[in-house]
Amino acid sequence: MATVTEFFDMHLAPMRIAQVSLKVRDLDMVASWYKAVLGLIQVTGTAGRITLGTQGLQLLELVGDPGLDANDRRQAGLFHTAFLMPTRADLARWLTHAVATGVPLQGASDHIVSEAIYLADPEGNGIEVYVDRPVARWHDQSGAIRMSTDPLDAQGLLAAAEGTQWAGFPEGGMIGHIHLQVGDTAEADRFYRDVLGYGVTTRYPGASFYGSGGYHHQLAGNVWNSRRVGKRAEGMAGLDAVEIMVRDALTLATITNRAESAGMEIDADRGGVMLCDPWGTAITLKNEG
Repeated sequence: MATVTEFFDMHLAPMRIAQVSLKVRDLDMVASWYKAVLGLIQVTGTAGRITLGTQGLQLLELVGDPGLDANDRRQAGLFHTAFLMPTRADLARWLTHAVATGVPLQGASDHIVSEAIYLADPEGNGIEVYVDRPVARWHDQSGAIRMSTDPLDAQGLLAAAEGTQWAGFPEGGMIGHIHLQVGDTAEADRFYRDVLGYGVTTRYPGASFYGSGGYHHQLAGNVWNSRRVGKRAEGMAGLDAVEIMVRDALTLATITNRAESAGMEIDADRGGVMLCDPWGTAITLKNEG
């Protein structure tokens, strides 16, 4: 089974999503849900803060505050956090578990590059659980990445479990990408493409998909529910921050220089470089090495 480092190397990506931080109103309830439904384990825990992941990886930080306003899906912030399974059999085992335990699912799609299942946590934070298809199947004859939203062959996927049982979130799984709600895709391009350095790998109407190192996307931004919105209110539950691991110090320095040239405020006191996107989401970049 591939480790996260092997996955990172496999995609040759200079950047990967390491951890997502969510502000939640009911910390214990939401943490219990992620443990039961996604099979994450508690890695760390302090008063008002729980980090979930696997034995070797922190993936999801939950920051609890019962005084937060409820998440508003019309605002900028999270569309979904996408958890990447190492193999199709892993996704099949998880789907079998979700169906058997009555987890409400919101959709299922074949994206050509991947097979994906959609749901939301109890406070409305979107989730995708997916598996990549082989890289050789991602491209059209011109070499461009092809993505679509087609019906998923759920029965074919379930058969891939081959009778084996779900045993928790697998080692080698990771956050493959994060999809954001933004107010304007051109403005998102100026931050995620022009400052962070991601390439635009494909576009849907109202959405841009950003990838590095040939991966189909590690980030995306859409305006489907949030066109023309401004910064997200600080006292609202939902997305708080995204941590991105950068493969080498030179890439991190280049991003920092571009941010400085763009006149952006930079915080270098959090174990990395922290920038805010145009809608107030904190993006912390850390050197993988």
